[in-house]
Parts: sequence; structure tokens; C-alpha cells
Amino acid sequence: MKRSEINSIISDAKMFFSSRQFMLPEWAFWTPGMWKDSYEKCSEIIDNKLGWDITDFGSGDFRNQGLTLFTIRNGNFARRDKVYCEKIMISDEGQVTPAHFHWAKTEDIINRGGGKLVIELWKSTPDDKLSDEELTVSIDGILTNVVSGGRVVLRQGQSICLPPRLYHRFYAEEGSGKVLIGEVSMVNDDDNDNRFLDETGRFPAIEEDVEPLHLLVKDYPEYL
Repeated sequence: MKRSEINSIISDAKMFFSSRQFMLPEWAFWTPGMWKDSYEKCSEIIDNKLGWDITDFGSGDFRNQGLTLFTIRNGNFARRDKVYCEKIMISDEGQVTPAHFHWAKTEDIINRGGGKLVIELWKSTPDDKLSDEELTVSIDGILTNVVSGGRVVLRQGQSICLPPRLYHRFYAEEGSGKVLIGEVSMVNDDDNDNRFLDETGRFPAIEEDVEPLHLLVKDYPEYL
């Protein structure tokens, strides 16, 4: 992805968050220069990878396969501090987050507003393929049976609990508008806890055609 594209996506995301009255912490708006010499006071943000995360999952086609994320709070197994995570995300109509599961993390995915969120679900086999078995998930605390590969459509305010090893693929429903997605989960560890069905790059390669508007979590080691 070009940095200019990432900057544009972040600018659009800030406007969408504001339109939904979802407020980010003040450091979400810091310029790269404002992070200089900040590690001592901001180590929780940096070590726990809080902040902006824009990805095309290595596709080179963010519009059709991508996700905008902002991690608001998170723990860290090395620091042994918080045991939970909260994210806010944006998915556009037909913009797919590819099928994946988490080895250890249980998460609630919440439609916080905007369009309808479509989630396709599969159990995993012992060798990490797609199972054809029916599955049961909790939607707002109500047990719901879903066929293998079935679609759950979350309206505004609805949520689903996704346990470990349950493959999920999601996107905003066509014609419904982009969707504001919340995540409340156990500690998030993108380096070790993601299993994608197909080979996928979790973080994008970035072409630095302009200066960053705001740092991404993947930028912290280089800039700080």
C-alpha cells in the first residue's frame, strides 16, 4: 500500500468515527513528531500495539480485501498487565476480511452502527481446514445454530461471540453502507494467534510516497 493511500483511509476513518460519535483517545491524532522520545511514558501504547492498523492483508486491493482497525486497549503476555482487548474497526460494503481463526483468543464482535455486518462461519478440522459440521454460536447471549459456511447478519447493536478455532470471514452487506465494528476480547496477539485459511499477509508492505499522517502500530519500531 502507498502511504498516501493509508493517510487517506485514516482521514476517512476519523470522519466516520466522528459521524457515529465514537471518540478516540487524544494520542490517535498525534503526528509522528509528537511521538519522539515518548517510549518511557507511552510504553503501554507501543508495547501492546495500540493505535492505527490499516491492512489490505497483502492483497494490494484494500477496497475489496482490507480492514481499518484502531486498538484502544490491549494486554501483553510479556508485560502480564491487562487480560483483555478492545478494538474499533470499519468495514465497507463488500470489503472482505479473509477467513481466519485465533488459536487462543475468544472475542465478541459487535455491530456498533452503520450498515449490516455479514459474518460467514466454519468449524475447523484437526488439520485446520474447513469443517462441514454445523456449529452453534452465541448471538447476544442466545444460542444459534449455523450451517457450515452459513451467514450471520448482525444489525446495529447485535453481537456474536467467536471462540478459538472458529473460522470467520466478514464484510459489510452490499447496499447497507459501511459498518462500525467493535471487538471486545482476550489479549490480542497478531504475531502468534492468527491462522488464515489461505496464505495472507496480516500487515501491508508500505511504499513511502509521502510522510505518515499518523503512525500505524507497525511503524512504531522504525519511528520510535
